[in-house]
Amino acid sequence: MKTHYIYCLMAFCLMSLSSVALAQSAADGVSVADAYVRAVPPGQPNSASFMTVKNTGSADHALVGGSSPAAEVVELHTHTMEGGMMRMRQVEKIDLPAGESVSLKPGGLHVMLIGLKQKLMPGEDVSLTLQFEDGSEITVDAPIRKLQMKMKKMKMDHNHMGH
Repeated sequence: MKTHYIYCLMAFCLMSLSSVALAQSAADGVSVADAYVRAVPPGQPNSASFMTVKNTGSADHALVGGSSPAAEVVELHTHTMEGGMMRMRQVEKIDLPAGESVSLKPGGLHVMLIGLKQKLMPGEDVSLTLQFEDGSEITVDAPIRKLQMKMKKMKMDHNHMGH
């Protein structure tokens, strides 16, 4: 009787482990927060989306692409400094290390929406599907926001200049 009980317990444990292993696709272990799409003037063919992507799983993953009904093409991009100029270039993937958050923000990594099919009006949402290296994907509804470009003024405090 005891051996039957032990076999049942072992079978239950194995089934539990296999269901945990199956559940760990990138999409299951990744969450997206603060996603938004930049509003652009009518006639502007491209826009960008920004967000924080957190890999809550125990395995490293990577964002490898995306799609949206609002654009012909969705690509992953970054900004790099080349010859004193800020240049944008496409990247094949955005690494998502296990247990870490990756910020996609203006001036850094971002998702480009190329060949816009609709006007991007503030207050509306854009559906954006993110694709991961294992073929899994998640879809987020990203609100459209108008970005205010802030010019920072440098103030010199002459009283603390080391006189």
